[in-house]
Amino acid sequence: MEDNYSKAYKEIVEILKYVPKESVNKIPKEMRDMFESEQLKTYIFQIDTEKPFEEQKLLEETKAILANIFRDYWATDYQRARIIEKENQDREKWERQKREKYNPNDIFKNRNTTTNHNDISQDIQEQLNEEYNKNLPIEVQKQNIFQKLLRFIKNLLHIS
Repeated sequence: MEDNYSKAYKEIVEILKYVPKESVNKIPKEMRDMFESEQLKTYIFQIDTEKPFEEQKLLEETKAILANIFRDYWATDYQRARIIEKENQDREKWERQKREKYNPNDIFKNRNTTTNHNDISQDIQEQLNEEYNKNLPIEVQKQNIFQKLLRFIKNLLHIS
């Protein structure tokens, strides 16, 4: 898997060149330095000034980083509260969907656990018994070191 975050950092660095200096200065210097140092320098990304920002082709990671920067550093208190509220609602919805999909109480609901043996013909029942017996563990005979050595030598010499 390729590292999209280093590409996203490159995109962030390029985008920040078009953002007013006062807004860029609201982002901690350590974070800006991290974007600079961790960016993939060989990745070529340029902002198309002819297109609005919404139409720029950005990586999903870049969009997520920008959303976090906006929430944490550029948003007003009201905007920040609304964003956090929306994120919490989305997280709860996602958790509900996961619970419904992977509910441990419902995992075996559709599985038929009881088999009516009276409805199965004798031949099928015998086949099932054979399959069952094939899957049983075999009895392991314990051998001492001399028996193992003797068996190994016999196998080498192809003696039965």
